[in-house]
Amino acid sequence: MPVIRASEAVTHEIHGARFVSYATPLTGSKELCAWRGEIPAGTKAPAHTVNREEILHLLDGELLITLDDRTDLITPGDTLIINPGATLTVENPTERTAVTWVTTSIGLTAELADGTLITPPWAN
Repeated sequence: MPVIRASEAVTHEIHGARFVSYATPLTGSKELCAWRGEIPAGTKAPAHTVNREEILHLLDGELLITLDDRTDLITPGDTLIINPGATLTVENPTERTAVTWVTTSIGLTAELADGTLITPPWAN
């Protein structure tokens, strides 16, 4: 049973947010990836379309989420299901950092509106 200690988690930063990865192929996961996301106050990530299902659970703070054409404010305890092919925008309109827990399958990519393909190292 692999145990990933907090001290062993790998941190990545992109678009003003921090991603602290725990479950990846490098840590022994065969199918899933999981990470904690930290979205600072005032951060707005660019819209991106994902190729894998993602489950985002908000642990702390508030986020304004636009999923395809629907915008919702999510609060602690809310869970968002992002299906493959969906376009997602995440914004923290508050004055404190929002914290999420995200799980997806290995191989996640995200395509930005300009066609740039991002292969997040914390999901591959």
